[in-house]
Amino acid sequence: MTDCVHRDAATPSPFLDGDPEREHLRPAAQRRTFLKVAGAGGAALTFSAALGAERAAATSRPALGNRAYVIVVDGCRPDEIDSGLMPNLQALRAGGLHFPQGRSLPIMETIPNHVMMMTGVRPDRNGVPANSVYDRALGAERTLELPTDLKATTLMTLARKHGMTAGSVLSKEYLYGIFGRNATYRWEPGPIVPVSGHAPDPFTMDAALSIVEEFDPHLVFVNLGDVDRVGHTDLTGGLSLELLRRTALVATDLQVKRFVDMLKSTGRWARSLVVVLADHSMDWSLPHKVVSLTSPLAADPVLKGKVAIAQNGGANLVYWTGPASQRQAGVDRIVAIAKAQPGVLGVYDRARVPRLRLGANAGDVVVYCRAGWRFSDPHVLANPIPGNHGHPTTEPIPFFLAGGHPAVPRGRTSPLVATTVDVTPTVARFLGLPFPTGRWAWDGRSLLG
Repeated sequence: MTDCVHRDAATPSPFLDGDPEREHLRPAAQRRTFLKVAGAGGAALTFSAALGAERAAATSRPALGNRAYVIVVDGCRPDEIDSGLMPNLQALRAGGLHFPQGRSLPIMETIPNHVMMMTGVRPDRNGVPANSVYDRALGAERTLELPTDLKATTLMTLARKHGMTAGSVLSKEYLYGIFGRNATYRWEPGPIVPVSGHAPDPFTMDAALSIVEEFDPHLVFVNLGDVDRVGHTDLTGGLSLELLRRTALVATDLQVKRFVDMLKSTGRWARSLVVVLADHSMDWSLPHKVVSLTSPLAADPVLKGKVAIAQNGGANLVYWTGPASQRQAGVDRIVAIAKAQPGVLGVYDRARVPRLRLGANAGDVVVYCRAGWRFSDPHVLANPIPGNHGHPTTEPIPFFLAGGHPAVPRGRTSPLVATTVDVTPTVARFLGLPFPTGRWAWDGRSLLG
């Protein structure tokens, strides 16, 4: 059962998305309808829909045509699929096309890699290089979680432009924020776990099941956040025990099974592509394996008061804030001092390393820590969590294609390096969407040939 609540509008809203009581403040072209749906677990779920989409929802039936589902097991490592704790994901992978060389892309964080999945282009083109950046206009560090932070067209928008519908079921508040109104139907995540800022996987999967069965979008983008969130806080991770993490792996595997079972029981499996991957993996550190750059940089007379840092767990983005005429000298000093710190793996003058493809929003210097270490700025107690990512050791990810559609290869392994930027062209090829050309061409490639 779906309840439709209509809102009128006159002026733009100064508030964040997701509040039906404020929706009437938006202009008509931007309004959305809020829909109440009875979830699989019995609880009422809230979705927002593009204006006019509720009519399609009210008469929705499983339709002919391909359907694509992108499921992100946030923070999962490739070896965890083979751990014996995730038999359903392992079987799903074995029955499809597996990419053992699956890779996250810099910076190996949640927001940038989800954005790359849905835009097909790297951060120098989509504007989102990391979870956290230093905003020069604000003079402060902040999370890239606003719809205006995303500078490229998403696959969801492309699908809608060509008469298709898209759904998003994203467990994390900042993912919900940055993708804004791209999807035709989007879940308003909840309940939100305090501090973690995400909805637990059972609630997320309830929403994923409901959005498919109620609205049948051509494309659905799902983020399951429990494996990542539990991994961040698992104090046994640095001891290679990962007790909480292992429990989360088992539970999330069962949630994916629920989704596959639904596709099969409703007749959707035979026309489906299911893309399963992670946005990054996870690395654990003990309390004494911490790198803090703030103090050594501030101690240098050339740099004091002229540097800002955006801390991203296993990566630091360092910004020169002094006079532009002194920038290169300042950057050279930052590089030299950062390289001398214990636990640092690599230091890069971003402008001189174009292969990073991060763009100016990523600052002037990119610093990676070694495996088993983490960054903590502005002081050594600022980042107490043992599980982190962002650095090269968290680059390998599980990545495979499954589904019952004949276009999906069966029981094959590919030697290709598959990255998060390949998701958009792969799904677009499957759905028959046109590929942009020229300067708008995607950086990724279709993994379906």
